[in-house]
Amino acid sequence: MVGGKTMSKAGPMSEAARGGPIVAGIGCRRQVAAAEIIALVRRALAAGQIDATALAALATADFKAEETALADAAAALGVPLLFLDRAALAAVLPLCPTRSASAAAATGLAAIAESAALAGAGAGASLVLPRIKSTRATCALAQRPPLSQEPT
Repeated sequence: MVGGKTMSKAGPMSEAARGGPIVAGIGCRRQVAAAEIIALVRRALAAGQIDATALAALATADFKAEETALADAAAALGVPLLFLDRAALAAVLPLCPTRSASAAAATGLAAIAESAALAGAGAGASLVLPRIKSTRATCALAQRPPLSQEPT
């Protein structure tokens, strides 16, 4: 144990070992396939050495609500899908290390996946995996703080 948390060198860490639930922020192009989103989320979890059971939700911009693949992916992964408004995404944009000129031109927001992950995870969340991408989607992971560390 290190700092009250169980650390694992051998394999994926559980939600408890990491400190709080994980939210996957998703950005995508129109008509993306659910299978591509699912594969990207699984790849992100593997890259972060995070157990799939720690995934608490997918989160995205509310202007993506028409993309049925997002809801299909969330259902296949067994988690809720959170839609966040522009104000919530813009509020956490300064915390996002990655910027996309094409996303900014298309949506007015330069970091959809990272801002969705952070905003979806809530106050005090931290980015645990910056944006990764596939052909038609992006994914970033944020972690909610443990209940004992949430801001008051």
